[in-house]
Amino acid sequence: MVLPRLAARLLIRTYRITLSSLIGRQCRYFPSCSEYADEAIGLHGVWAGTWMGLFRICRCHPWGGSGLDPVPERLPPDSAWYKPWRYGRRLPFVCEAAPTADPHQQ
Repeated sequence: MVLPRLAARLLIRTYRITLSSLIGRQCRYFPSCSEYADEAIGLHGVWAGTWMGLFRICRCHPWGGSGLDPVPERLPPDSAWYKPWRYGRRLPFVCEAAPTADPHQQ
């Protein structure tokens, strides 16, 4: 299972080195769409990661959103290999609070 993942990530890397520099880096999100797809494939595998990357590219248009859009740590709970549209669901991004210096203050 490692070989398909490496091949997919190599294709993304090749795109980032060649075609991306010709088109221009104009992604509305951070990380960029190619970085997102690369990270999603590395974290969730080729099938789920490719679908997540594809749905991310579909969200990246002039009338879409922008800003921070990290790859989710876990797949959506109702996702399955036979329901690839579920991988494109965006889970709410929650930033964890930093620990306080005072152990008595919660």
